[in-house]
Amino acid sequence: MNSVDPSDAARLDGTLDRANSDVVLIVDDVPDNLSVLHDALDESGYTVLIATSGEAALMRAMQALPDVILLDAMMPGMDGFEVARRLKAAPQTTHIPIIFMTGLTETEYLVAALESGGVDYVTKPIKPKEVLARMGVHLAGARERRQTRNALDAFGYATITVRAADGCLMWQTPLARDLLERYCGTQAPNTPPEVLGWLQACLQTMARGDEPAKLSLERGPKRLTFRLHQQIGDSDAGGDWLIVMREVSDTAVIEAMSLSFKLTAREAEVLYWVVKGKTNKDIGDILGSSPMTVKKHLERVFVKLGVETRTAAAGMAMSRIRQLHPQFEG
Repeated sequence: MNSVDPSDAARLDGTLDRANSDVVLIVDDVPDNLSVLHDALDESGYTVLIATSGEAALMRAMQALPDVILLDAMMPGMDGFEVARRLKAAPQTTHIPIIFMTGLTETEYLVAALESGGVDYVTKPIKPKEVLARMGVHLAGARERRQTRNALDAFGYATITVRAADGCLMWQTPLARDLLERYCGTQAPNTPPEVLGWLQACLQTMARGDEPAKLSLERGPKRLTFRLHQQIGDSDAGGDWLIVMREVSDTAVIEAMSLSFKLTAREAEVLYWVVKGKTNKDIGDILGSSPMTVKKHLERVFVKLGVETRTAAAGMAMSRIRQLHPQFEG
């Protein structure tokens, strides 16, 4: 198995065998502690990385993205609590489970370890079997999350993970990042307010035993839908939630209406928004026209469809759309 020091970072990049071995980063400034843990983990089949300071730990974690971190609480310079806070604040590393190693058993220190981002702790002197057992629990959850993410990513889904307790966007696929920037103007670790509000409403709905609704954000004929996929990790404080996003474009629907009813491109757009239930003022705002111009377009649409009311026009258009595009959401 691999044992790698931070000085070998350049050589290591891209060479970790994640398919056959979980990667563990041990952070401790005492060589004897590192030696005991290294040997036990290496013999158990883990790929072992080491760091001897808080600064080196941050660099190593960002470069290698280990599956779990064993973190000494008390180190000179930057202590383990600060290291954990920084790791949890960074979108790239916030998902990594941190197990604290501490000789301080007073309640205030153990609470500080958990509040700074640790999921568990072991007390010194270190007992390798106990460490392995604790790691196994947290790695199982991390492995499940990674497999789910990889599967969704492989099929081209845009997905994000949001921590319900504080609304932090913990993980996202590249496609999800682009969509959130385009539709919401936000970047990780910030979850868009409308998405966070929807998630909280979903959790309340499910607590009542009801099915959560989807969220849809419209941008012209395109819309971005959000669906709650599953809860991952611990359920404390609401847990972490995997959300699947899908962008749908109705441009083809507008083109189909134009061809079916022999409408101009602008007339087809006006009819599309009538089907969506928009008023002339709303449509004018969307298309950059005055309500009077929209009214004139709509009058020509009535003539071409042979109807006299908005309701009749919308009904005829919806019937034709459903024939050509059954997935259309009116």
